[in-house]
Amino acid sequence: MPEATGKFTVSSWDEDTYAELDGGGKLTKAHVTFGFSGDLEAQGDWDALMIYGQDATAAFTGYQRTVGTLGGRSGSFVLRADGTFEAGVATTSWRVVDGSARGELRGLRGTGSAVAPGGPGGTFTFEYEIG
Repeated sequence: MPEATGKFTVSSWDEDTYAELDGGGKLTKAHVTFGFSGDLEAQGDWDALMIYGQDATAAFTGYQRTVGTLGGRSGSFVLRADGTFEAGVATTSWRVVDGSARGELRGLRGTGSAVAPGGPGGTFTFEYEIG
């Protein structure tokens, strides 16, 4: 299975709190735009729900529409992205939503991960196949 690696940056982040939790913490909705470079040259628009704990941790889930080029093929696909934020590091697991790929990426399947060790970006690894 091919593996794509590279870097990502956060282009924009718009987040709103929709509930404060007793004892601290909150629930939020966010829209984030990412730029990807490396084996995946793309832009990703991610809509997420997040829960922040009173201990400076968070958990999140959401869907990201990604448009660009992967393995020399252009198109778009949707990732489900689930993760956590602890000790200043955001760690995310990716899974391509079945049937979401379009263009030359139609039939794309794959999983991956992204790590942001503080700051507005990080690295990713993505194993995929196009069937």
